[in-house]
Amino acid sequence: MVLVLVGLLVMLQVQQSMQLRCSHPMHGVVDRINENAGPYIGLVMAYPTEELALQSSAFFVPSSEIPWVDLAGRRFNIGTIKGVDVIYVMTGEQTLNAGITVQILLDTFDIERIVHYGTSGSANSSLYLGDVSVPSYVAFTGSWKWKEFKSAEGNLTELRFGNFNFPEMGENLLANIDFTPQQLYSVGKPMEEVFWLPIDPNLFNISTKLQDLELQQCVNETYCLPETPKVVYGLRASTADIYLDNAAYRQFLFKEFNVSTVDEESSAIVMTSLSNGVPCIVFRGVSDLAGAEEKLSSTSLSYLASVNALSVAVEFIGLFGEEAAIHDH
Repeated sequence: MVLVLVGLLVMLQVQQSMQLRCSHPMHGVVDRINENAGPYIGLVMAYPTEELALQSSAFFVPSSEIPWVDLAGRRFNIGTIKGVDVIYVMTGEQTLNAGITVQILLDTFDIERIVHYGTSGSANSSLYLGDVSVPSYVAFTGSWKWKEFKSAEGNLTELRFGNFNFPEMGENLLANIDFTPQQLYSVGKPMEEVFWLPIDPNLFNISTKLQDLELQQCVNETYCLPETPKVVYGLRASTADIYLDNAAYRQFLFKEFNVSTVDEESSAIVMTSLSNGVPCIVFRGVSDLAGAEEKLSSTSLSYLASVNALSVAVEFIGLFGEEAAIHDH
């Protein structure tokens, strides 16, 4: 009897989480969206350039009944990609915007998976412009404990500013910082401190079928990248509310954490998904070298990286739809 009551309470909480309060002006509209289709894949991007790549393609087919709804200043677009029900939203830049938007998405709509695509900087010399990384782990490397001058070395990975004095290493009044883990709260589990956030293994395995996907190589009619972009799997990604354009810090992240890509949103999106028990996967196209030298304008490379990341995300959604259809059958 107790188990039955607990089950009913859980079901009630789930149902309430997919509804706006009754007095909200969009309450009825959201109810119809959840009743008419779904469950949906939540497709999430952060920057206008990344959204433009989707809008300029023919991948997304808007709903003929309710094509979009505005909530908390964000536009949630309802439709399909490759026959799969999708709601896409642009979060805005950095972790706070990303986390808030994904939580609204999960609380309001019937979302079964989160697919995140976007651009990134490369901290790995073997990951070149236009490549798309599908990481297996993401960390938030912007949480620091700033220590006193000449403080003792601790157990956490630390950055000593004196090691980067120029022309010679030495003491520095900025001292050093420890990289601290995050507190992860999730459904049915006690809070745990984590540094590396895992990508859902089932979604990751599905994505590996796309390793031979052909990606765009040419920025325009007169310039093409010297190497054919590729999809790379199983690397590690770093997120911080910092636009990284510094070769020394780029090298530090790769050396200390084996980080291959840097961005400003991925860990927040993955962490919010984990907290809600919703599987999530990340696709990040390389738009710059995070401080290493590149010769082409960042705007051109950002759009190319967005297009390539979108291409992988779209093909993944198609694969997911096929797998779901086989399972249902």
